[in-house]
Amino acid sequence: MTEHFHHVVRGSGPGLLLAHGAGGSVEGNFGPIVDDLARTHTVVGPDYPGSGATPRAGRALDLDEVADELVAIAVGAGLERFAILGYSLGTAVAVRATTRHPGRVTGLVLTSGFARLDHRMRLAADIWASLLEGDRELLAKFLMLVGTGGKHLEAMSAAELETAVSELAAFVPAGSPEQVGLVAQVDTRAELASIAVPALVVATTLDGIASPALARELADGIPGAELVEIEAGHDIGGEAPGEWLAAVEKFLGRL
Repeated sequence: MTEHFHHVVRGSGPGLLLAHGAGGSVEGNFGPIVDDLARTHTVVGPDYPGSGATPRAGRALDLDEVADELVAIAVGAGLERFAILGYSLGTAVAVRATTRHPGRVTGLVLTSGFARLDHRMRLAADIWASLLEGDRELLAKFLMLVGTGGKHLEAMSAAELETAVSELAAFVPAGSPEQVGLVAQVDTRAELASIAVPALVVATTLDGIASPALARELADGIPGAELVEIEAGHDIGGEAPGEWLAAVEKFLGRL
């Protein structure tokens, strides 16, 4: 791509490339676990166009180009080979990076992921895209509704919920329209069978955006993939960071 992806490099050790979700960022999606990961790995975290400090794209995003750019950033940071930790849209980016650059990738962790959209997810993406054109507080309420696990949501006080909605409304990255547009184009089913590296799929069982059924479908399509289920909504980093980190570290420790 012509756009420069701002990125962070932290830690030392084996390489780990992060691929964040739509309407997210490296800090927004991986912030609760990235420092721990950097204790054992060289972590490279690029932000997509319009997230973090990366300028917004002037055109639609392309999955091949995003995947290629993330790989180029990892190589440019000195990582000849690396595992990829993908979250949400980042799982499709990770899969595409692996199938386009098989000699670079040592393993995959795919969290809250999908190889294609089911009807529920497509409806959510359509509503998300439409709400981006209007009231950001209403958008934040919608994302909290579908993206937060019921237990976590109901454990909040009214004041905490109000604060969470306000913070989410303020966070929405400028590049969200292009990133959500890319979500709607994802279909990596045909390439899953060609993945020849170890893979861990982390299903978020209370997820109202990317259902656990989609995660199971992703795991079933990758030869030898391991499936771990964690009781959390789509925002696993905010709801179950310890369990997520433990699953990721256990898998990476076997590579």
